[in-house]
This record gives sequence, C-alpha cells and structure tokens, in this order.
Amino acid sequence: MASFKERLIIGRQPLIEAIEAGVTIDKILLSKNANGELSAQIRELCKQHQIPMQFVPVEKLNSFTRANHQGVIAFAAMVTYYSLQDVIDFTVNKGETPLFLMLDGVTDVRNIGAIARTALCCGVQAIIIPDKGVGALNEEAMKSSAGALEHIKICRVGSLMKAIDEMHLNGIKVFASEMKATTKLANIEFATPCCVVMGGEEKGVYAPLMKICDEVFYIPMQTKFESLNVSVAAGMILYEAMTQRETV
Repeated sequence: MASFKERLIIGRQPLIEAIEAGVTIDKILLSKNANGELSAQIRELCKQHQIPMQFVPVEKLNSFTRANHQGVIAFAAMVTYYSLQDVIDFTVNKGETPLFLMLDGVTDVRNIGAIARTALCCGVQAIIIPDKGVGALNEEAMKSSAGALEHIKICRVGSLMKAIDEMHLNGIKVFASEMKATTKLANIEFATPCCVVMGGEEKGVYAPLMKICDEVFYIPMQTKFESLNVSVAAGMILYEAMTQRETV
C-alpha cells in the first residue's frame, strides 16, 4: 500500500504526465492564486477525467511539501475507479445479476471500510460514490476494509442522480433505506438487478435522490431506538439480499 508521501504528485508537468500515463487521481489541489494557462489547463484535465478539484490557499500546498509545487498538488488514488456503464456491462456479460451499493453522504472512512467488507462478502459487485461529499478512500478506509476496497469495483460519479438514471436505463432497480418508509426490508425483491442506496447517519438519503428510487424500505426493530450505524444497517440489508438470491 502506497504511503501518503508516495501518493503525492507535485507540480504541473508531473501531474499531466501521471494522468496521461493512466494514473488514477483522487483529487487535485490548486492554489487560489492560480490563473491563466495553469488554471485553464488543470480545469480542463479535471473535466476530461472527472477528477475532483479544490481551490486552496498556497499555505495549504506548502504544508504538504517544500518542493516547487507550481501551485498544484494531486493525490494518486489508492483504488482504481471504473465507469458505471463499464461495470454494468462487465457484470451482465459475466452472467451475474447486478447488486450494487450507492453511498450518499457517508463521510466516516471507517464506516466506508466496514461497508466494503460486508459488501464483498455478500456478493456486491460495485460501490458507487459521488466525487464530493463522501469520505476519502484513504489509508484508514483501506485498513478498515481489510483489503476489500481493492477487490470490489468502485465507481466515482459526478452526480448520483444521473447514476440512478443510468442504472434505470440498464434495467437496474434502485432501493433506498429510510426509517419512515412503509415497506419492510424483507418485502423488497433483491433477486432482481438492483442497487441499494445508503445515506449518511445524520441526514440520510438526499430527498431528491429518494424520490427517483423505485422503492423505499425500512429495517424492522424490536425497540423504538431510532438509529443504526450505517455500516451495521448496510450489513443487515445486504445479508437479506444475499439470502434472497441464494434461494432463487
């Protein structure tokens, strides 16, 4: 596993060469003072390769390195990101029924790692994450996943809404977990090609995202305790999905 320093890409030309060589980039930090050719070139690279970009004070860049960073630093990804459509095609061509997981606003990297472990064990082929508003797939996430993040396909998308539209076009139903839903978990047909949406513990699934899901369900509980850890909830849901698929 690459160390933090080994993941740093410092300066404009090294970044361009890395991208051209096919290195997957987690994010790019660009100085707020950057303008002209540098700013335009980096913006275009981010657009072409769907790389998250953040404008930061130059002091932030200086805190990472004493080298001449030319106003730009990037981080090589610890995982490979795949196109959602490519993953759908790959899964179907293998003769498998898609079971995907979408994370909306899950920011705790330890939860993401734990979710990835369960997902891999329950037969999930891909985890879909947004390019912003989700915990970084960093060293801590990798450690928490016990290596699962290296064995499950990760799709990073610019819009979760558009990702759901894309799945609908491919015949994949999308189900969301919501405490106030009226349909029980066990009544959802997980044997069909589907994707499960899990929201962050504080805000849950984004309301407009919820509206375009095919079905919304809740996890029955014996007590009125109102909160399950998102990784625990994901485990309960994915175990139900795996059980249903084993009986088909």
